[in-house]
Amino acid sequence: MRVDAHHHLWDTGAREYGWMDGAWADPVRGRFDAARYAEAARDVTASVVVQALPDAGETRDLLDTAHTAQAAGPVRAVVGWVDLTAPDAAATLARLLAAPSGRHLAGIRHLVQDEPDPRWLLRADVARGVRAVGAAGLAYDVLVRPAQAEAALEFARRLPEVRLVLDHAGKPDIAGGAWEPWASWIEEMAALPNVTVKLSGLVTEAAPGWTPADVLSYARHVLAAFGPGRTMYGSDWPVCTLAATYGQVAALAEEACADLGEAARALVFGGTARRVYRLDG
Repeated sequence: MRVDAHHHLWDTGAREYGWMDGAWADPVRGRFDAARYAEAARDVTASVVVQALPDAGETRDLLDTAHTAQAAGPVRAVVGWVDLTAPDAAATLARLLAAPSGRHLAGIRHLVQDEPDPRWLLRADVARGVRAVGAAGLAYDVLVRPAQAEAALEFARRLPEVRLVLDHAGKPDIAGGAWEPWASWIEEMAALPNVTVKLSGLVTEAAPGWTPADVLSYARHVLAAFGPGRTMYGSDWPVCTLAATYGQVAALAEEACADLGEAARALVFGGTARRVYRLDG
């Protein structure tokens, strides 16, 4: 089973995506649905679609898509959104899971990268909500920029009982050639057994005209720190198309894993995601 552990689906004609705030986003405006994803990701047998809005309606639609696509398409699981700061977050999760499509809910994510408070993750109400995510048997995806890295590390240390997934390897400043403190931070995150990482989103952190050499050192450092059993491949489609084709992203991940054995590659491209997101049931 080939698993893409991170991609998106949206229709900007139906919902407004406020983070698409300039002409740079024009190539990813429009309808990017499950059929279009399946056409791009022909080698993928199962995928995890991830929220892109703090919107309960988007999450319900993604769950319905996964439920409908089960027999015909690769979308198997959803990382959705709930208001983690709400007192009834646990009840909201229970309602989502109880719905016919609820078995496709694999995790929850908040767009922490857009929060003005760099210590948002350390708020007591956020911790309460994330603990509810863990208690519901779900993973929590951590989406942060370098300015929020220290808070993310402390957050992960405070919640050892929750399965945490670090999206896009913490979004290193590849375009700026920054290595530290990101590289040491990745090693500290990897020292926490409750954290796994996605080998995803790196091409969009690189400068225009990037080469594989620009990205591979970052990808290989992630693999060395976390190991294949705690690393999972994600395309970040269609965001990745701002910098590369789906095929180029997949080929780059394959090159990063070229020195691994067959069993280790199978973990990065399937086994880790199946375990963390419980894709086998």
